Amino acid sequence: MGVQGLTTVVEGNRDLLKDVKFRDSRLVIDGCSLYFWLYFKQGLDQQHGGDYDAFADLLTQFLSALAACNIQPYVVIDGGIDPSDKKFSTVRERLKSKIREADSIAHGRNGSVLPILTRDVFIQSLIQKGVPLVQCPAEADWEIACLAHQWNCPVLSNDSDFYIFYLPGGYLPLRFFQWTNLNGKASNRYIPARSYTTNGLCGLFGIARWEFLPLCAVLIGNDYGAPKDADKVFAMLDTCMGGGGRNTSRIEHLFLWLSSFTKLPDALEEVIGMMGEEGGKGKRGQKGGLSSHLWAAMHEYYITPQSSLAHWFSGGRTAPGEQTFALMQLPECLLQAAARGLLAPLVVDAVVMHRILLMPQVENSKLASSHCSARAIRQAIYGILLQREAHDVRVQGNISLDVRGMRGGRGQRGRGRAGSQGYRGWEQGSLFSTHVGFNGEQAASATPIQAQGSSAAICVEEYDRLDLNLKKNQVEAHSPRTPVPLHAIEQAPVAVRLGALLEVLGVKESALASVTPHLKLAVAVTGFWLREAVPTPSQLHLQALLLGMVYGELSWNNQPEATQLYHAVPCCPNLAAEHNVWAGLDRQRVRHGERRGLDVGVAHSFSQWQACLWSALCLNHLLLLPLPEPHLSWLFSGTLVHGLFRYLKGGRSAESLLPMGSLSGKLYSTLLDAVRKCSSKADPSSSAAGRRKRGRGRGRRGRGGGGRGAWGGWQGVEEIDNRFALLMNEEGYDEYWQ
Repeated sequence: MGVQGLTTVVEGNRDLLKDVKFRDSRLVIDGCSLYFWLYFKQGLDQQHGGDYDAFADLLTQFLSALAACNIQPYVVIDGGIDPSDKKFSTVRERLKSKIREADSIAHGRNGSVLPILTRDVFIQSLIQKGVPLVQCPAEADWEIACLAHQWNCPVLSNDSDFYIFYLPGGYLPLRFFQWTNLNGKASNRYIPARSYTTNGLCGLFGIARWEFLPLCAVLIGNDYGAPKDADKVFAMLDTCMGGGGRNTSRIEHLFLWLSSFTKLPDALEEVIGMMGEEGGKGKRGQKGGLSSHLWAAMHEYYITPQSSLAHWFSGGRTAPGEQTFALMQLPECLLQAAARGLLAPLVVDAVVMHRILLMPQVENSKLASSHCSARAIRQAIYGILLQREAHDVRVQGNISLDVRGMRGGRGQRGRGRAGSQGYRGWEQGSLFSTHVGFNGEQAASATPIQAQGSSAAICVEEYDRLDLNLKKNQVEAHSPRTPVPLHAIEQAPVAVRLGALLEVLGVKESALASVTPHLKLAVAVTGFWLREAVPTPSQLHLQALLLGMVYGELSWNNQPEATQLYHAVPCCPNLAAEHNVWAGLDRQRVRHGERRGLDVGVAHSFSQWQACLWSALCLNHLLLLPLPEPHLSWLFSGTLVHGLFRYLKGGRSAESLLPMGSLSGKLYSTLLDAVRKCSSKADPSSSAAGRRKRGRGRGRRGRGGGGRGAWGGWQGVEEIDNRFALLMNEEGYDEYWQ
């Protein structure tokens, strides 16, 4: 949320922010504020699509600073859009603004747009480091305040709403939280910070009770907006308090005026009278009218004594927060995944609101939005989620719902091809329900699902960029050919869930056989991107992207987490040579302050790849990770990939950066060969096939050609040396679902 002008008032009165030496405490962190603040405050790349490795490193430093001061963080993040729709107009206006800012950045001007995978990198990094985390169903401010109140500990955020909530433990604004400037001896380290309490604000302005502050917030206007007649109040206050001659802001006028009251109902009655409502008594029980509206809006700031998050963080299994009826239709495993941050807001919004807001990226605004390239993936997500609303689903025969004897549940890797005997055995083994029809034959392709009692297809509203405007699109939900009943998704064998995922991406499992597990999804997405992106990516785009992945693997292999979480490389025959490869790749990075402008066409192509990956990550999580999640912080670095593209465009080959016979060279070859297989014409029965028929000639030079740098370069390599790149197996991700 946020209260207009309140931050200026608080920061302008030094007595309201007390210096503290913060240590030895719990700390409730507004996660969304934190990742925005860290990314923008440190000036990380926005123009080239984001440097996720630098962001992850920054987050590691932040967490290390907390640990050095014996501070235990508890991170709470927002989920979907507020289902009440009170804030939707504000969110929509912000989205329009971000579209314009993204275009401004693309042309070398100022702007502020968060790279699309930042949130995912943030969550993945916290999980890997064991930091307690919860994702609320919608906006998290109120839940954060309740938890901090119950624990009597501070909140760390950048949201002015926390100047209104009654927080006995105080509010620490991020702006004054000097985590890079630790002080004190080793055993008594502390972070210099400034702490705010509502008692201080009330004392400064002579306000009798805290309860007057929510009224002030509502009148001045937060993200839900002020009442339409609030201007009448301020006009009268301005007259009563000497007109424009006073050197005070509108909110200070209101504070000073409220100081004349001792009881909140009296102030509320006066406000309603100024707005022109007759007989407004300001009673809680009064129905209708302004008083009812004001009381309801003020209630947003009233805290309950017990927080559901406290139970969650103490090991409770019940998903916290208020669950809407639509969200409660999800199976328990997905509710748990959502609470743990493993189910994206896109999924929550599609279920609850049938509405999605797509994040703008830095791209060519004269072309279609980069999210268009991934529409088929999102349609499959909607199809899986909204099965219950289909009317043309029938059960053929007597199919039991008893799943007690089922095998192949979570954590078991799928072997063999999707749709093989294991899948048929699962169908006949009685998992199918009334929500998915089965007649012994699979449909020829993905089909739209229809609302019960209607011939119209079920659609989800997608708000996306059109030129520099925001456009609402009605996007049909498509059920994948491989049926995955939502209500029993946890019992579905991995082979079935993997089959559905690869079907949507238009990739055969055999094409990924030589790829190390944690890169399979990225390779499959890259093949999808090569087929779906418009304009079609060139060979140079692909090579730069894959070289960036090689760089990420070399970087990850040097991280302490590699030995803690996964099966790391025990040894390497020539560490010096691989380090030289890493250094050579890093030298191609676009450096801060370079005068050469952004190649908007290149940015657009890589933005499409990120849009495809982002949607595929959502689908993979919805299907309970049939493929391991990639190491996102090492998968893509925008300044590096743009620099590598520029290097290749200069006429030099990718192999010149990778000595023949090196392990990094073999990895690049394996990835190139696998992507070539994944990007070939999709299986005609897959949902990705035949959606759009367009020319494929442009940008496809070298496919199947020989010579250095061609798509088929170093062909025939089916496996990579296990001494390199096998940094992870599937066991590391089972912990996500325990």
